[in-house]
Amino acid sequence: MEVKAIACQLPKESGQPLSRYSRQDLVREVIGRGLVANISGRTIWRWLDEDAIRPWQYRSWIFPRDPQFQPKAERVLDLYQGLWEGQPLGPDDYVISADEKTSIQARIRLHPTLPPEPRQAMRVEFEYERGGALAYLAAWDVRRAKVFGRCETTTGIEPFGRLVRQVMEQEPYKNANRVFWIVDNGSSHRGAAAVKRLQGAYANLRLVHLPVHASWLNQVEIYFSVIQRKVLTPNDFTSLQEVSQRLLAFQDLYEQVARPFEWKFTRADLHDLMNRLNQKPQLALAA
Repeated sequence: MEVKAIACQLPKESGQPLSRYSRQDLVREVIGRGLVANISGRTIWRWLDEDAIRPWQYRSWIFPRDPQFQPKAERVLDLYQGLWEGQPLGPDDYVISADEKTSIQARIRLHPTLPPEPRQAMRVEFEYERGGALAYLAAWDVRRAKVFGRCETTTGIEPFGRLVRQVMEQEPYKNANRVFWIVDNGSSHRGAAAVKRLQGAYANLRLVHLPVHASWLNQVEIYFSVIQRKVLTPNDFTSLQEVSQRLLAFQDLYEQVARPFEWKFTRADLHDLMNRLNQKPQLALAA
């Protein structure tokens, strides 16, 4: 059907100054092209609904641009499955997923937050004063469901080094056989220099870098999403000190109920994803 074909085009391909079509935009387009004399938005919606076409919606995505994306991702996925270089991890091997959550603000509300009441949601004052911002650094033990965290005034090599020291200078990590640290490509732990620095400081540490733009493969991001929902939303603090205290207190609370994440994306799923992307070379070139 021609209406569906139009809905599956980008508006700019038809010379329209639109980023995406709404139902009414499509009504005007098909009438303007002379495809119908008159039609309603409801009819357009019913036709598109047959094939779940929603041109008024969009989502962001990005093609992998790391030439070593697949082998780097496979190493991480293998660690989540308890493997390294094709061999099972031993009981004295540990997997740590680490990153930084930056620019956590203390928003000091101009009027106190009001608690929930019958038929009344909690009310949070819209206006606030800025009380500064801090960074929260965290390391998640993938197999033991244990979290280590610290608050710093900023990110960088030295703050991240303090997080590594916080973990590696206590048992069982201090005398473990191997401790794999999964990290992204942030400046605090990027490249060969970070490998040399951290593995030089701790003989049993193995730094494992994710591919570029693959933080979604880092399990600590799941923990950060929990932090965002349960601690930082709504953001209502009296000071940065209160932000820090609540974040660190939440760690203790969370560990009381924490379990290892049920990670379901496997090496086989990665292969399927890469095959689908490789079938769209024209989009990869445009990204």
